[in-house]
Amino acid sequence: MSNAPLWSPSRAQIESTNLFQFTQLAAQTSGNPISDYNELWSWSIEQPEAFWSLIWDYSGVIGTKGERVLVDGEMMPGARWFPDAQLNFAQNLLKRDDDSDALVFWGEDKVTLRLSWRELSSEVSRCQQMLIDSGVGIGDRVAGYLPNMPQTIIAMLATTSLGAVWSSASPDFGVDGVLDRFGQIEPKVLFCVDGYYYNGKQVDCRQKNSEVSARLPSLVRTVEVSYIESEQSVTTAITPWEAALGDYTAKPLAFTPTAFAHPLYIMFSSGTTGVPKCIVHSVGGTLLQHLKELQLHTDIKSADRLFYFTTCGWMMWNWLVSGLAADATLLLYDGSPFAANKRLLFDLAEQEQMTHFGTSAKFIEAAMKFGLQPANTHQLEHLRALLSTGSPLSPESYDYIYSEIKADMLLASISGGTDILSCFALGCPTRPVYRGQLQCRGLGMAVNVFDDEGAPLQQEKGELVCTKPFPSMPIGFWNDPDGSRYQAAYFDRFDNIWCHGDFVEITAEDGLIIYGRSDAVLNPGGVRIGTAEIYRQVEQVDEVLESIVIGQQWENDVRVVLFVKLREGVALDLELTNRIKQQIRSKTTPRHVPAKVIAVADIPRTKSGKLVELAVRDVVHGRPVKNQEALANPEALSLFEGLSELA
Repeated sequence: MSNAPLWSPSRAQIESTNLFQFTQLAAQTSGNPISDYNELWSWSIEQPEAFWSLIWDYSGVIGTKGERVLVDGEMMPGARWFPDAQLNFAQNLLKRDDDSDALVFWGEDKVTLRLSWRELSSEVSRCQQMLIDSGVGIGDRVAGYLPNMPQTIIAMLATTSLGAVWSSASPDFGVDGVLDRFGQIEPKVLFCVDGYYYNGKQVDCRQKNSEVSARLPSLVRTVEVSYIESEQSVTTAITPWEAALGDYTAKPLAFTPTAFAHPLYIMFSSGTTGVPKCIVHSVGGTLLQHLKELQLHTDIKSADRLFYFTTCGWMMWNWLVSGLAADATLLLYDGSPFAANKRLLFDLAEQEQMTHFGTSAKFIEAAMKFGLQPANTHQLEHLRALLSTGSPLSPESYDYIYSEIKADMLLASISGGTDILSCFALGCPTRPVYRGQLQCRGLGMAVNVFDDEGAPLQQEKGELVCTKPFPSMPIGFWNDPDGSRYQAAYFDRFDNIWCHGDFVEITAEDGLIIYGRSDAVLNPGGVRIGTAEIYRQVEQVDEVLESIVIGQQWENDVRVVLFVKLREGVALDLELTNRIKQQIRSKTTPRHVPAKVIAVADIPRTKSGKLVELAVRDVVHGRPVKNQEALANPEALSLFEGLSELA
């Protein structure tokens, strides 16, 4: 891999960034000569109290910071951040009160809505009053079964303004998938939607809403947003949004202060290996970490226009919404990313003067396969950064982005997870972008790579770990009173060290390469191979749209089995099979070459677009997949049952 950068910021670009300003501030306040990102990162993990205290001040957090920053800082879990602080999450997202855009919503090509900052505060006030009259108070749970639309953000802000706890799922979840999640946390109020649009089709959700509402005994109220403008809800137990808020007029918002470690969000693991884990994230940890990532790593400034293609069932929705705390306008989209001639997201970018375009690696790969050339078809002069996450971004996708989307911008492949509601590795607007690499380890994140014995590795593949506490570590899991499930999830592998479960490498340029999930790593003949290494090569083959690879137990070893979804009208013959194998062999090693290549009609993914290698592996080995509700296309799993080629 060439180590010449694909993009480097100019001196003027560097000096215009928030990160440059912050670096100068860190040098002044610390009395240390901090001149570049490496030195800033080292200071941030060696002096965590000074670093996170400076983040609070620099970002203008509204609240009382208190004297102490970190207590029991040698303990993981167990460290306590800002134990004397008091703040409110919603208050920090509603600092502005003017007539410029706060939220702009596109629902495919069917619906467009705009809310100013002033209108947003007014709607939050009305929703807050309704929640108070429904008995919602500090610590109560409120759930959203909603698309990524303005009412979702209004409901979340009203909830968190009261010190209550928000949790959400997208409306494409089935009834059982929603109940597996919300049933565990017993919400007092449920917000839902009458339906949504996807790829030009209208999907009615009213029957599902009725069933979910009836099967959540904790509810005192269910409120249904009208989006597809259906007739009255199918049950009188559900109140339309307009009626629920109709009796209230806006008044100045009151914000309930909470402790830094007070619960804010309950997030859910994907749930493909059992009932989803309920991961509880804190008010202060989420706010500080997101402000750091948005302002410093992503260079979000006031008047920027931030977009992330996400549903409310993915952590990137929570990350996107925090953009309000950085004074950004949020561009919201719900629907298929390839509706209306496959160009709708780039239409949104052009027409709404998008400055930051966030999406998934899967979207970029699909755009490349579709031959989209936004650099030729769209005016993207405002676009300063493109962000990608969800799965590893292939080096070829880096080439495509710089040649066919925009040549002069930051490309930030970022990686973290629902577990931390943030990132371990991110973009850095003052550093070059190298092909196939995530630019840097996050500030304040003591990220390293360990071998199986817990020794650090450089330029070798191993386990992604974090060796010191950070504010956005979960408070814990819901219904885990002794913390044993939380301990087992992250700290059993290496004592007092967070082990994330990603198979990665730190590069010579101090970037990161992610090779896939550790639990999906292939191990033929004892050689560890990350699945992303194979996907990268297979998806170079034009006839292949998508692929998924697993290790099958075979003759006291593991053999590599590759499943491919092909373009319409293409058959997997011997010539194509050999070409796929040769592509893998010539670009990786003979160990990577699959023993079997099998064509399938579809590849199963989670609702946030992640491949489910473990679920496919279980099906191939005849083991049950416990929770198929987490999948966007659960019917695809049956394609892998009882295959004669694998007998």
